[in-house]
Amino acid sequence: MNTAAALYAKIGPAGAALVLLSLVSAYLALKNLALAALINRDFRRRFARIEAGGEGYVDELRRPGNPLVNIIAEVARTHATHSNDIRAEVAYLFHRNFERVNRDLTWLKLISVISPLLGLTGTMLGMVAVFRQLAAGPGSADAAVLAGGIWEALLTTIMGLAVAIPTLVAFYWLSLRMKGFHIEAVEHSYRAVERLRPSFSHATEKTGAEA
Repeated sequence: MNTAAALYAKIGPAGAALVLLSLVSAYLALKNLALAALINRDFRRRFARIEAGGEGYVDELRRPGNPLVNIIAEVARTHATHSNDIRAEVAYLFHRNFERVNRDLTWLKLISVISPLLGLTGTMLGMVAVFRQLAAGPGSADAAVLAGGIWEALLTTIMGLAVAIPTLVAFYWLSLRMKGFHIEAVEHSYRAVERLRPSFSHATEKTGAEA
């Protein structure tokens, strides 16, 4: 408890907020980086098998678990007889299947913006403490208080940048990964529709003949 109080006295309220934001940022970044890696690995493994075509292709699309495969399977089901508005359908399904990731990206972007501002706030608070002590008079200036105020001013600035920079890197990396996933979803959706259209057409003709 004394250690926490001593740390708080050194970094101030802005520094404490930055510590909390750093933990949130690390959690969101690591969670989504791991999720993106798992999705990509599973997607590549599935479509290595899917390239064989035939029933294996259909069976693979029916297996749930991967958001990208879910998007392609849904597009294939709804557009197997035509190819209109596939991109719009993929965009809608992409947003629905990756809603949590998009929300986490928003939080990462917000943290990357807020962190330097909190660092600047800590700088101002530290300098206020220094100038308040100096304003009390030449003889009342305490070296420890002055040093503490300057320490807080410098430390919170560094902390703000230390939180913002890796958070911004994670945000842009994940954003590029999501754009790549979106392109993959569009490309493979067109391929899925082209492959499954003959089977759907055959099933329709068979149903008509039986009627």
